[in-house]
Amino acid sequence: MTRKFIITIFIALFVFGCAGEKDIPVWKEKSVLLVGTDATYPPFELVNTDSGLPEGFDMDIIGAICRVNGWTPEFIITPFDGIIPGLKNHKYDCIISAMTITPQREASVSFSKSYYLAGQIVAVSLGDSVIKSVDDLRGRKVGVQLGTTGERMAKSLEGLTVFSFDNIGAAFIDMENGHIDAVLNDYPTTMAYIKSQGRAKTVGELLSTEHYGIAVRKDDAELLGKIDSALELIQEKGEYDRLESKWFGHSNDSD
Repeated sequence: MTRKFIITIFIALFVFGCAGEKDIPVWKEKSVLLVGTDATYPPFELVNTDSGLPEGFDMDIIGAICRVNGWTPEFIITPFDGIIPGLKNHKYDCIISAMTITPQREASVSFSKSYYLAGQIVAVSLGDSVIKSVDDLRGRKVGVQLGTTGERMAKSLEGLTVFSFDNIGAAFIDMENGHIDAVLNDYPTTMAYIKSQGRAKTVGELLSTEHYGIAVRKDDAELLGKIDSALELIQEKGEYDRLESKWFGHSNDSD
């Protein structure tokens, strides 16, 4: 065996060895789960104004999942419209951000079992007596959050002008200021806003049935299995119901 050949083997082993170490996920190597979230969607995720840290139903759910698996969650706040690309680029290990499981998203990522059941609803200002359902949105200006199923639904409806916002709170503020006529958004977050601000109301019925899931990369089957197992356990032990009551004050059938 020549010296040149020995050096070549050594370099190959070094390169592939380093690559193998680099590919070990943080959740497995250091028991830290990197979690992507858009903390602008109460009561699922929001930033605590005192601590500056994210909190909410989603944070508590992933926290409970982490405790079962012996992990510590580390949250990485990311705008919703870029949150799946961030996952695919390995900026974090998973996403929990009131994300609806859709065929389009399932083409890019894998989802856990559903952990929450929601749907889209129309909200208008308290004094609005004209818009009574989605059928009355024709010719109106409607606010949605960028990259959401609400945005996709609004754009599929005919005869309305859609305004997309980085966060749903900005859409409600624009509606209060008379710049738009209605907001199309997930029911739980809409109700949380109404409860907090009291300057809007819902009209009509739920326009969809949507299941929220925790997203991981397509090749992270092991992580997905651990998340699903932990989610089932916290539901069986009653912790899920306790957290749901804490943030919503009611029970929700996510199955």
